[in-house]
Amino acid sequence: MKTYMANPANVERKWYVVDAAGLTLGRLASQVAAVLRGKNKPTFTPNVDTGDYVIIVNCDKVVLTGKKLEQKMYRHHSGYVGGLKEKVAKDVMASDPIFVVKQAVKGMLPKNVLGRKMIKKLFLYVGPDHKQQAQQPEVLSIVLKDYE
Repeated sequence: MKTYMANPANVERKWYVVDAAGLTLGRLASQVAAVLRGKNKPTFTPNVDTGDYVIIVNCDKVVLTGKKLEQKMYRHHSGYVGGLKEKVAKDVMASDPIFVVKQAVKGMLPKNVLGRKMIKKLFLYVGPDHKQQAQQPEVLSIVLKDYE
């Protein structure tokens, strides 16, 4: 029996919508990244983008556990000497909650051309409404296991 290898011509993509209200950021991001990558499908092939489209609504209601709101830092560097900029997660969540969710999902995707292609299939919204009604997205249930 031969191993099945998917190719981009015969990949079928679905649309999913996730309500992030009350969900933990990391656990949400890991499951969304798996769907974007296509790891939930039996036709998963590592070198082909077999993933689906994901819409995340209510990004502003995502939860950071522990002291992450006060201690987690978002950093970027301008490239110049002394150009390191830092912001606390609390300030970033207040100003741009979409950035927080997108960075969490992006960090769990491959760091190559394929990963940059996969992140384009992610659509994020602050409120409960989204613009992709015409695609008739299915509700994706995020399974959160209690590890405590």
